[in-house]
Amino acid sequence: MIVADAGAATDAAPPIYGETAETSMVGCMETTNAFDLTGQVAVVTGGGTGIGEGIAKTYANAGAVVVVGARRTEHIDRVAAEINAAGGRAIAVATDVTDRTQLERLADTAVQEFGSLSIWCNNAGGSAYREPLTDLSQEGWDLCFDLNVTALWQASVIAADRMETGSILNISSGASHRGVPGSGHYAAAKAAVNSLTKTFALELAPRVRVNCICPGWIETDIMMTAMSFSPEDLPKVAKRIPMKKMGVPEDVGNAALYFAAPAAAWVTGQIIDISGGS
Repeated sequence: MIVADAGAATDAAPPIYGETAETSMVGCMETTNAFDLTGQVAVVTGGGTGIGEGIAKTYANAGAVVVVGARRTEHIDRVAAEINAAGGRAIAVATDVTDRTQLERLADTAVQEFGSLSIWCNNAGGSAYREPLTDLSQEGWDLCFDLNVTALWQASVIAADRMETGSILNISSGASHRGVPGSGHYAAAKAAVNSLTKTFALELAPRVRVNCICPGWIETDIMMTAMSFSPEDLPKVAKRIPMKKMGVPEDVGNAALYFAAPAAAWVTGQIIDISGGS
């Protein structure tokens, strides 16, 4: 960059926002640095399969150390082993997110093992019940909100308490935007996740950023089971999506990387659909 003497006339164009003699000519962060998580410690709940696995591996590919939490040890052990085998660094911590003590242990393990905590992804969620609200039991309602809302609230408080600065990402659902016959309790719980995202973002700023992803039709074993789909059903679902294909966990993982990375340093309180336009 050419810097003119003070007071001297110059034909140079005015500097682009953020440009100084110390920055690049365009005043922008290098793309590789913008999505680099080297030195970051990330926790992903529900990280043993599906979307959570995709997020955990995407974080690891970007350089983060990853702590994979979920109830089924065989799944999280596999994910951590695959990350390590690929040259990353990960550990597995068996965690039931509906148990606050286990959430605290998950967060404390990250800090004790790696020295800090800077990224927390609240991915664990779902519902074992699929029936109209008029037929839903109190137990079904309570279990859904315990897992999708109360656990997320507790985890976010626990994570923020252990962060100097950082990012919390909540995984909601496209169901949060609309009525969903047969899954109204789940849709309501995910709508609460969206609301919590907005409030946490305001309360934790500027120290911790809080954002949210609402996945659409993502091809996972959990989705297939929850919707009672067979492989033959997938082309029919894809036809209803503007992009004409199902999503994959890596699609959500890439958005999760953006929210965690330096590229999103001025982004908080945002809710984005990753849904192929549906």
